[in-house]
Amino acid sequence: MNGAPYFNHAGQFLIQIVFGSYILAVLLRFLLQWARADFYNPLVHVLVKLTNPPLLPLRRYIPGYRGLDMAAVVLMLLLQLLELLLIAWLFGQPVTVSGLLVRTLAELLDLLLTVLLWAVIIQAILSWFNPDVRQPVVRLLNQLTEPVLRPARRLLPPFSGLDLSPLLVIIVLQLGRILLLAPLQDIGLALLRS
Repeated sequence: MNGAPYFNHAGQFLIQIVFGSYILAVLLRFLLQWARADFYNPLVHVLVKLTNPPLLPLRRYIPGYRGLDMAAVVLMLLLQLLELLLIAWLFGQPVTVSGLLVRTLAELLDLLLTVLLWAVIIQAILSWFNPDVRQPVVRLLNQLTEPVLRPARRLLPPFSGLDLSPLLVIIVLQLGRILLLAPLQDIGLALLRS
């Protein structure tokens, strides 16, 4: 009985946990900067301290663009690319540059849509309980979801005191998964196999 596949899967799990957690931290920092969140929030301080070591040197060479932290985008791309390379190496799978790049974009888009989807869902559920807006988590969720909820509120104003904008955003995010993410993942897999 060969135990190699079990070790390979365990290695894949550890690689995905380590890289995935750090990519998530960088993505959250990027989104919070994009949303102009309160950087005095203690939760944001944790993200800043965690992500500053690689971001500060990168910012010397990669300038921001229209208020977006392009160093964070490059860091996420590099980390995701390295994660996919390590997993392919672990399983002895051949890779193509084009397939790897498309898979990298697909993975990051998947993470972005997942984070926004869960942020909107959690924020909508919390709104049922009328939470204290001074709480760091509540304030952070509001700041993170407001840029995507604001346009939805303009299209779908409150109806009889009921805010249906989170439902509209969830539908749009799910359509993004179906119409953008799924084809991108299929293209990436096809390119990796060719």
